Formats: sequence, C-alpha cells, structure tokens
Amino acid sequence: MLEEVERWLDLRSWSTADRPLDRLVAAKARRGLTVSVVLPALDEEETVGDIVAAIRHELMEAVPLVDELVVLDSGSKDRTAQVATAAGARVVHRDAVLTRIPALPGKGEVLWRSLFVTDGDIVCFIDSDLKDFSASFVSGIVGPLLTEPDVHFVKAMYDRPLGEATGQGGRVTELVARPILNLHWPQLAGFVQPLGGEYAVRRSLLERLPFPVGYGVELGLLVDSLHTVGLDALAQVDVGVRKHRHQDGQALGRMAATIYRTAHLRLSRGNLVRPALTQFERSSDGLGFVPRTHAVDTEERPPMCEIDEYATRRVA
Repeated sequence: MLEEVERWLDLRSWSTADRPLDRLVAAKARRGLTVSVVLPALDEEETVGDIVAAIRHELMEAVPLVDELVVLDSGSKDRTAQVATAAGARVVHRDAVLTRIPALPGKGEVLWRSLFVTDGDIVCFIDSDLKDFSASFVSGIVGPLLTEPDVHFVKAMYDRPLGEATGQGGRVTELVARPILNLHWPQLAGFVQPLGGEYAVRRSLLERLPFPVGYGVELGLLVDSLHTVGLDALAQVDVGVRKHRHQDGQALGRMAATIYRTAHLRLSRGNLVRPALTQFERSSDGLGFVPRTHAVDTEERPPMCEIDEYATRRVA
C-alpha cells in the first residue's frame, strides 16, 4: 500500500462514535448547511418503510439533522411507493424527473435524477434493501461533511455477512473492484467498501460528476471524485454491520461486467469492442446449457451542472 494511503487511513477513517449527534446538529446550524437523504428503490416494500421511519424519527423529529428525505422509485411493481409514503418519505418516480430526457434503467440513473429533485448542500445515498437498519448509517457518513470543511465525499465501511458467514459478502468488491482499484488507482486502495451504496457527498462535487446509469455508478463516482478533489477530500466511516438482500451469481456477473466497463472507460476513455456478457443456464430438459447474453451498461449521464433545467432551477 502506498505511504500516502497509509497516512490517509489514519487521518480520514473514522467511526460513528467519533461524532455524537449533538455535535453534528451544532455544526450543521453553525455552518448553515442542509442535508438531503435519497433512497433509490425498486420493489423494496419489505425494507424501505423501516429505513424511512428510522431516519424520520431519529434524524428529523428527534433532532434536526436531516432536512429532506426522498425515495426515488425506479418503477416498482410492488407497494414500495405506498409504504415509503406512509413511513414519512417524499416519493418521486424516476420517469417524472427531467421528462425531456427519457429515463434509462439502472441505479445510477435514479441517483443522477435525484439531484434535480433535492436541495440539500449535502446529499446522502442509502440503499433501500438494508435490514436491521440504524440511523447511524446516515449520521455517521454525513458527520465529516458537517465538521470537516475540506472533506467532500464520505463512504460507509462495514462488515458484510453472507448468510451466517462473517465478512463473506461483497463478492464483486473482492473479485473485481478491489483488484481494479489496487492496480489502476492505488490511491483508492484504502477504501474498505468502494462499491457500498451508502455515501454522502457535497452537492457542489456531485453536480460536476458524470453518472454511469447502472451498477458502475459507485466506482465511477469514487474514481472521478479522486481526480476532481484529491484523496484528502475523501473519507470513510465505520458504521458497523450491513445486512441486505444478496443477489445470485449470474446477477453478480452482470454487475461485475458493468463495473469493469466503467473502469475501462476511465482508463482509456474509449469503448469496449463488445459491451455484452454471455452467461449460461442449464436447459429445461437438463441435457445441456443455454447461452443468455446481456447488454452491459454503456450509458453515462453528464454532470448535472451541464443540464439547462438544473441550472435554471438552482438559480431560481
């Protein structure tokens, strides 16, 4: 590991316990900052309500830490929107945002559009499939942005169990993202969970970054933030344990291909010759394998500050 990264680990890695809530609320008021929390959601009726309720009760009603709580629904077929609304979130459908630009499927797409429907100086993203959620996920990663003016991007770090196996989650991180980052962006080798969906960023940085529309968004934002503001403006906070729904191996394969493509684009600023991934499934008769080819996300949204409607809205 680079000596620079070892120093960064000492200076820019914290725990939620390092910043009590009363200190954060005082710092927020002193600096006049506002905080928006965004939950991207697709068919998460089983978990989104508990997450919204915890944030609303503990960080909006008990203390004034969070100013805005938005669930960005990317086309749920279940009761995600109704559950989130009942729990106290403002629900916005992906297709209702920036209607001039047809929506594409993908997590990064809804995160990008969320900038248009939120106003906070700090934007905090939280995945909506978390189980046993604690509001300290939010306060922990928002904290450094309220107390450290030179920090612009904060990722959560945590243990990721896989079933009963401790530390075995994050398979795409260990097999794809971590090797890529260590080999090509060694300054980012100190991030424990580079692909984690829980992070908080100053709007002034987010609006200048391109957003990969799919699962490559976390790696893309991290790499581009490094190049935009430098390593010392990035940080991570230990929030404990993250439990969530795990995807099957083939879904993880598609995710890995998307992440590789995101890294490849940033390395060469070129295009993959064939942005597709073929996987195999046992045929229904059990006598062979059937190939299934999936497109790899190749679209990226431009920095939000380049969108005319956004500039007009911010001026207004």
